[in-house]
Amino acid sequence: MAIPRIEIGSPAEASQPAALKAALAEFISMLIFVFAGEGSGMAFGKLTGDGPATPAGLVAAALSHGFALFVAVSVAANISGGHVNPAVTLGAFLGGKISFFRTIIYWIAQCLGAVVACLLLNFSTGGLPTAAFALSSGVTVWNALVFEIVMTFGLVYTVYATAVDPKKGDIGIIAPLAIGLIVGANILAGGAFDGASMNPAVSFGPAVVCWSWANHWVYWLGPFIGATIASLLYHCVFIQPDTYEELPSTR
Repeated sequence: MAIPRIEIGSPAEASQPAALKAALAEFISMLIFVFAGEGSGMAFGKLTGDGPATPAGLVAAALSHGFALFVAVSVAANISGGHVNPAVTLGAFLGGKISFFRTIIYWIAQCLGAVVACLLLNFSTGGLPTAAFALSSGVTVWNALVFEIVMTFGLVYTVYATAVDPKKGDIGIIAPLAIGLIVGANILAGGAFDGASMNPAVSFGPAVVCWSWANHWVYWLGPFIGATIASLLYHCVFIQPDTYEELPSTR
């Protein structure tokens, strides 16, 4: 059982062309993902007169987020690794795939991408609010925390199995597709309870634009715990030391 090699890196990475290109790719992919995912919810609300949540709305949210994430991961995969999620980036750091300073750069780019996407949605829809993630009636913060931990565990475990594991072979579009599918499936499972974020940046963007921070910590702590468990478990149990290798796309 091998412990991942953690790399701190250097603040100078912030000025390296490769790091800046990777950060830009994360920013753009996050913008694409949030604009489509959050925008679909706003469009559904407009079409239904902001009525109560319905099963059709949940399915629409799952499909839009799944499709958009499939694209967002695909277009950034060869530049930044296609994380499109601070929790996935944390998992990559804990697995020794990127340095601590590259992790911080990614987090900033991802959060900025989510905020810009929500600002663009607010403007282009004529001022419609970008709804922040919130707990449903009867759902406590601890219920939501467990939901976010388990759902993000599934997401990051899928990322490791299909995109990080050096034994994965050449599987082409399977990794982005599997990642999009698990997010869509998790939204169907948890969307009615806490919104099913699994992504701190996705929660951060609308919270900033509408300035609503109720229980916001749940949408950071839950995904980070889930990502930590998934990345360390997969690395220590399934990735053998003699086959461990770095991903050049994230360096």
